[in-house]
Amino acid sequence: MSSPQASRIGARLAVIPRALGVLARSAGRRAFPSCPSRILVAHHLLLGDTLMLTPLLAKLRDRFPDADVVMTASPPLASLYASRPYGVRVMAYEPYAADSLTPLFADGGFDLAIVPGDNRYSWLAAALGSRWIVAFGNDRPAYKSWPVDQLRPYPNAPAAWGDMVAGLLDGPPPRAYQPVDWPDPPHKAFGLPRDNYCILHAGASSPLKLWEPEKWRVLAQRLGERGLQVVWSGGRGEESVVRSIDPENRLPSYAGLLELPQVWQLLKRARLLVCPDTGIAHLGRIVGVPTVTLFGPGSAVLCGAGDFWRNVPYRAVTIENFPCRNQTVLFKRKIGWVQRCARSTDQCRQPLCMQAVTIESVLAACDGLIAGAR
Repeated sequence: MSSPQASRIGARLAVIPRALGVLARSAGRRAFPSCPSRILVAHHLLLGDTLMLTPLLAKLRDRFPDADVVMTASPPLASLYASRPYGVRVMAYEPYAADSLTPLFADGGFDLAIVPGDNRYSWLAAALGSRWIVAFGNDRPAYKSWPVDQLRPYPNAPAAWGDMVAGLLDGPPPRAYQPVDWPDPPHKAFGLPRDNYCILHAGASSPLKLWEPEKWRVLAQRLGERGLQVVWSGGRGEESVVRSIDPENRLPSYAGLLELPQVWQLLKRARLLVCPDTGIAHLGRIVGVPTVTLFGPGSAVLCGAGDFWRNVPYRAVTIENFPCRNQTVLFKRKIGWVQRCARSTDQCRQPLCMQAVTIESVLAACDGLIAGAR
C-alpha cells in the first residue's frame, strides 16, 4: 500500500505535467468563451465553504442554462449533491489521492473553469483541459495562479463570501435561494425524533468555536420550557463535546451517528437549529430550517446569509467589533474590511469571543425565529 506522501507526490506528478502541456498547446489562443457548453468549478473546500458556493452554481445555471456544470468536492460531501441541485454534477476529488484523478481526466475538456478558493486548483483546472480559468487575485505564493487567465479582485465593500464568489462571473446576481431549489439527497433510513423538536449542534470545526457546556445546558432547559423537544447533534469525533454538556444522557443525541444526507433529514423536520459558526449552520440554510448561528472568531458578515439567502429564516448572534477579531486575511489574501480570527489554540488559549455570547442573546434570536415560523 502506498504511503500518503507517495500518493500526494503521485497526484502532483499527474497534474502538473498535464497542465503544462495543455497551457503550452493553447498559448496565444485562449479567450473567454461567450457561450460555454462545459464549465468546471474546481476546489477542495470544507463543508461550510463548499455550501457557500451555491450562489455561484445558481448564477452559472441562470447564465448558461444548457451548460454541463461539473464541480469537484471532497468525497464525504459529494453525497449531498446526488440530487443535482441546479443541474450540477459533483465529482469526488481528493488532492492527495492520485486514483481520484482518473475519472476527472476521463471527463475533462472544459470551456470555462472557476477556482473560488485556493488558486492551487487552477493547475487541476488546466490539467482537465480548461480553455479559460477565472479566480481571485493576490493568492500566495504567486505560482499557484500561473495557469489563471483572469484574476479578479475581491470587492472592497463588506459582503458574504457566497455573494463574493458569485461575482467571479459577470452578470446580475442570482435570484434569492429557496429550499425547493435543492431537492433532498437520498439517505439511509434512521430513527427521527417526534414532532416539535429542535436541534442543538454543539460541535464545531475548531475548539475556539465551542460554546461553554453550562450555557448549552441552560439553553436546552429554556427551550424545553417552551415546549420543544431538544436533541443534541455533533459530527463524527464530536461525541465528547456532547458528553461534556450532557454526561447523564438526559436528552437524545445524534452526535457521530449520521451521514450528511441523514443530517439533512434531521434538520429538515426540526423547528429550530442552534449551532456555532460551522458547516452545519450552512447546511441549515440550504435545508431551510430556522437557524441561529453563534459567531465567535468567525465573521457574521463573511459567513452570514448575505443577499442570496436573504429569505431563509436565520439569525446571527455575535459581539460586534470584538477586539481580537482583527485579522484581515481570507484565503491568504489581505482584505481591508475583513474582521475575523483564524488563530490556533496555541495562539489563543481561551475563546473569549465565544464566552462573550450570552444565553439571553441566543434565546432572543431563537424566540424571534420561533415566533416568525408561527
